[in-house]
Amino acid sequence: MATGTPPSSIDWTQDRDGLALALANLASQAGQAVMAIYADGFDVIDKTDGSPLTRADLAADEVVAKGLRTLAPSIPVLSEESAETVDPSDLGDVFFVVDPLDGTKEFVQKNGEFSVNIALVENGVPTVGVVYAPAHNKMWLAGDVAFAAKVHPGETLSSEDIREITTCPDPDQPIRAVASRSHKDAKTQAFLGKMSGCNTTTIGSALKFCLVAEGQADVYPRFGPTMVWDTAAGIAVLHAAGGVVLDENNAPMRVHFGKDGWRNGAFTAWGCEKLKNKTDTNG
Repeated sequence: MATGTPPSSIDWTQDRDGLALALANLASQAGQAVMAIYADGFDVIDKTDGSPLTRADLAADEVVAKGLRTLAPSIPVLSEESAETVDPSDLGDVFFVVDPLDGTKEFVQKNGEFSVNIALVENGVPTVGVVYAPAHNKMWLAGDVAFAAKVHPGETLSSEDIREITTCPDPDQPIRAVASRSHKDAKTQAFLGKMSGCNTTTIGSALKFCLVAEGQADVYPRFGPTMVWDTAAGIAVLHAAGGVVLDENNAPMRVHFGKDGWRNGAFTAWGCEKLKNKTDTNG
């Protein structure tokens, strides 16, 4: 791998894995901008919704926005940092969703559990996704297939640098859960309490989806509020790895917008539906 420039235009309709690789390289460049600020120090601003904002959020957003204009100029973009200015009717059925710094609280606390998230959504379903944890040099990416790779911020990936990943559920073992570090709630605790011998790890940002995708965890329950930019990329990775993400009605979760804006409902992300069915039976 070597330091390179943002990707050039490709035919994403014919090659989703190729698009995933291109987005991964764009996320790497954004991660480089994030880590430069992480090292130098930063001020924290409270947004109108009370969530934190740093220069790293804005710097990564600028890198990704510029890269997407080059990569796929005809596809609209919904970013966390510009969502207030986006008219949902302008997005259509195909658009990118970007969280330039998912886990800003973790970034501020300097625990490394933050990520750059980029996804392509088609008809409400995330079909391509990238989650990059620059503090850990770890990238997850997916189109038709899910992959993982070690990537230092600013490095460029090739197809030779990535390895395929799949979920690895084992219904005969205690279920391994992963939950939010910053957003614990009673519903999550009650859900986890129903599973005998469940081992739970807490971690920030979209990394939870990726642990399930890579077979290091079996379920990620989330009953507190999230936004579509928090989840789209992770859902794409988990789907491609063989997992399922179900809403509160046990239907496949879709990215949507409406009267509640860009907010998701409750969901559970599973390594496979067999695990969910086993848990329902035992519960």
